[in-house]
Amino acid sequence: MIKTFAVTGGAGFLGVNLIRYLLAKGQQVVSLDIAPFNYHDIQDEIRVVQGDIRRAADVRLAFKDADIVVHAAAALPLYKSSDIYSTNVDGTRIVLDEALRAGIPRVLHISSTAVYGIPDHHPLIEDDPLTGVGPYGESKVEAEIICSAFRSKGLCIPVLRPKSIIGPERLGVFAMLYEWARDGHNFPILGRGDNPYQYLDVEDLCDVIWLCATLPDDVVNDTFNIGAKEFGTPRSDFQAVLDHAGHGKRVISIPERPAILALRILERCHLSPLYKWIYETIGKESFASIEKAERTLGFMPRYSNRDALIRNYKWYLKDGDSHASGSGVTHRVPWGQRMLRLMKIFF
Repeated sequence: MIKTFAVTGGAGFLGVNLIRYLLAKGQQVVSLDIAPFNYHDIQDEIRVVQGDIRRAADVRLAFKDADIVVHAAAALPLYKSSDIYSTNVDGTRIVLDEALRAGIPRVLHISSTAVYGIPDHHPLIEDDPLTGVGPYGESKVEAEIICSAFRSKGLCIPVLRPKSIIGPERLGVFAMLYEWARDGHNFPILGRGDNPYQYLDVEDLCDVIWLCATLPDDVVNDTFNIGAKEFGTPRSDFQAVLDHAGHGKRVISIPERPAILALRILERCHLSPLYKWIYETIGKESFASIEKAERTLGFMPRYSNRDALIRNYKWYLKDGDSHASGSGVTHRVPWGQRMLRLMKIFF
């Protein structure tokens, strides 16, 4: 059955991958994003609304004649705190309110495992306490609370908590790994790097979004962790990218405590793109149980961490340069390396 999907954040990394996925499924799509939709290969196949989820009129225009909403728009951690809260909290409330007003019965909310903060155990399960770190994590917790309130008003709201998503169009913090691998440099990691660490391929996330869009309400109206089923460690998975690059370079350990102290100082001085949740967790175990999604939704991840990283790296070699001319705060552009670029000469 053909439906019209309204995708908030449609011009972003997840948004464009999802839109291509939905078009391949024969669905109709509306994209709502504050940024221009500059994907010329599919621009004429969808309806584009350039607008802000914080403005009800823009959301109302995008939701006209929509059958289902995928709410993927978010202000990421490098945005100003005020924009993070207004987008992720107020924007989510407006999206759900307008969906209810338009009679759209189902809204898929893309949350994050950042809602768990820096946990003291693994694997993470959906019933664990929510203690988001920093404005981004805190705002994602608040957005989920809003989703719970709107469920009681009759909306079906599957909430997905993906691990860090990797795939074509993804740059952000991963651009540093891909650039150093391409240019033939070793790559530093905090500590030994032998801690299990889980990622997620964007195609696997699109698969589970489709499941949540098509299965019955009583199956999907719940919260699900989403991640790779097969994953290694930062040492093993990053080494796979360096090996694929073919320069014979290695992952190099650097002392964790002094590095974290230095990164805290650089972050406060706005000299590093890495924020607390990244550098405080990369040296620790970080993986979520996906058993609930497997059992309830029939989710079957196709890509391991290594598969996802190498698939993303291949895209970077082919098309990444067209996005890498500048830097910014979204996943679609490289995050400026700032002082970290100086480290490159030592590796």
